[in-house]
Amino acid sequence: MANTTPDTRPANPRFSSGPCAKPPHWSLDKLADAPLGRSHRAAIGKGKLAAAIDETREILGVPDDYRIGIVPASDTGAVEMAMWSMLGARPATMVAWESFGAGWVTDVVKQLKIEAEVKTAEYGQIVDFAEIDFDTDVVFTWNGTTSGVRVPNGDAIPEGREGLTICDATSAAFAQDLPWDKLDVVTFSWQKVMGGEAAHGMLILSPRAVERLESYTPAWPLPKIFRMTKSGKLIEGIFKGETINTPSMLCVEDYLVALDWAREVGGLEGLKARANANAQAIWDFCDARPWIANLAEDEATRSNTSVCLKFTDDRIKDGAAFAKAVAKRLEGEGIALDIGAYRDAPAGLRIWCGATVETSDIEAMLPWLDWAFEAEIAAQAEAA
Repeated sequence: MANTTPDTRPANPRFSSGPCAKPPHWSLDKLADAPLGRSHRAAIGKGKLAAAIDETREILGVPDDYRIGIVPASDTGAVEMAMWSMLGARPATMVAWESFGAGWVTDVVKQLKIEAEVKTAEYGQIVDFAEIDFDTDVVFTWNGTTSGVRVPNGDAIPEGREGLTICDATSAAFAQDLPWDKLDVVTFSWQKVMGGEAAHGMLILSPRAVERLESYTPAWPLPKIFRMTKSGKLIEGIFKGETINTPSMLCVEDYLVALDWAREVGGLEGLKARANANAQAIWDFCDARPWIANLAEDEATRSNTSVCLKFTDDRIKDGAAFAKAVAKRLEGEGIALDIGAYRDAPAGLRIWCGATVETSDIEAMLPWLDWAFEAEIAAQAEAA
């Protein structure tokens, strides 16, 4: 039987896990209000930056006594700022079950040389948070972008902990519930769930994190872009829009546009519902087919944003080559762009399902995944 191409096509084939799809109906003219050619320290620039902070707080439900800052170098910069500025005051626990978490382990253990217990799990699994000593400083990702595995909730994190919890939430913020009372440092970037532009990070600090910054001085020198205190006091301006270095006001405007759109779709609850619907369409697809499955082994830890899939058909001889060929076929047809698994992850696919993706586009793409799988199985058999 001929493997015919499906009749439907996604209106937007962009399913990259970062930078992610822009919000629906986005266009360049929506950025016309950006104060280009103006100083970010002028009143108009400060106003835009402050608005980005205030609207982030409103939509995410960040407590009033938590600070929110716009910092350099995307989520990576925000995580590094926190680790270099706060770790070392007490022993640390580094938790990793995917590539980015493993990177934080390397930075802390090999670069900062901090006494740390390292807890890891394989791709598709997660570390048991009940076995973590939260009287140490704990660094972890909330949603493993490269594994599709997320923390199901914050129940295992005690309120009376002695250590800080430093959480990389870049694929979780705006799509999943974050228990603010259990998190002392939260980081993310604009280019994930909100579909913003790259290079800007968000750093959210609890009062406990601020206390650490004001009471502890690391043994190592801090680069200027990591410094959040002066004379033992928090530099409050950073958390009012007075950024450490020069931000792109075009990118700031783009983030404000995305935040406006978020309110239009119902705020955080609306964003979560959109991501859940996108992910559910893929989960249902996998449940109905014997040749593909979610990389996440436990349904409770499946990500609703970075959905990672593995091929399970016994006929596949070379999993990595097969997955790359399927992704290449879909890209060649203009159906799905940038859906190959992350380079350090197991062979498979990674389909972004964050809120800026339309469920109708996911549903239009999936029949093509059937087509690409059958086409590659046939090509493999012919080659043999």
